[in-house]
Amino acid sequence: MPRKKKFKNIVVLMSGGLDSSTLAYLAIKKTSPYLQNRVYSLTFDYGQIHRKELVSAKKIAKLIQAVEHKIVKFDLTLWGGSSLTDKSIPIPKNRMKLISESIPSTYVPARNTIFLAFALAYAEAIKADEIYIGVNSVDYSGYVDCRPAFINKFQELVKVGTVAGVKGKVVKIKTPLINLSKKEIVRLGEKLAVPWDRTWSCYVGKRLACGVCDSCQLRLKGFMQAGVQDLVSYKQFPEFYKTWLNKKKQIKT
Repeated sequence: MPRKKKFKNIVVLMSGGLDSSTLAYLAIKKTSPYLQNRVYSLTFDYGQIHRKELVSAKKIAKLIQAVEHKIVKFDLTLWGGSSLTDKSIPIPKNRMKLISESIPSTYVPARNTIFLAFALAYAEAIKADEIYIGVNSVDYSGYVDCRPAFINKFQELVKVGTVAGVKGKVVKIKTPLINLSKKEIVRLGEKLAVPWDRTWSCYVGKRLACGVCDSCQLRLKGFMQAGVQDLVSYKQFPEFYKTWLNKKKQIKT
C-alpha cells in the first residue's frame, strides 16, 4: 500500500531581501517524497522608507507559489526611533566598520518582536507547524533581535502564550540562516536558484539600490566573497566591490 503524503504548514517571514528570499526557497525545498512543505508567506508594511522591498516580496511569494501571501500593514512612523521609519534621521552610508558593538540608526525598536507576534498569531490560526525567520547573527548590522538569545526567549513565550503551546503542539521558530555568513547565504541561494534580480536589500529604496548603505554593503560583500556577481542594479558601488569587479573583468579578458 503506497505511503500517504503528509503536509507541513510553514509561515515564512518575507521582506523580499537577500536573506528572506533564500529562506523562502529553502522552505519549499523537498526533504522527503512523503512530506510536502506548504508555505504561507508574511510581509510587513510598517511605514518603512524602503517600501520597494514590498514589491520584491510579492514577486518572490509568487515565484515560490506560496499558498497565501499576507501583507500586514501597521504604522511604526507614529513614534519613529529609526532611520527606516523617521525621515529626519539619516540612513548611515559608507560606514567603514559595519559590524561593531554600536547599534546603527537603522535598528527599528522591537521590530522582530512585533513581526514574530504577528507570525505566531497567523501560525496558530492556520495550524502551522513552523515559523521561518531569516535572522542572522554573523554578517549583520548588530541588531539585538537577530541573536539566538532573543529567538530562544521568544520560543519560550510560544509555549506559554498560545493555546496550541499549552496543549503541547508548540509552533517551532526556525532560523536556518542564523549562523551563516553572507557569503554562505549567497552560496546557498545559488544552489536553490534564488532569482537575485527580483530581490531588494537597499535601505534607501529609490529606483536603484544605493550601494553604500549598511544593507547594500553587507550584501555586496557576501556576493564578492562567494565569487558571484549581484544582478541588482546599483547607483554606485563601494570601493571593495568595484576593485573586485575590475579584477574579475581582467581575468575574463
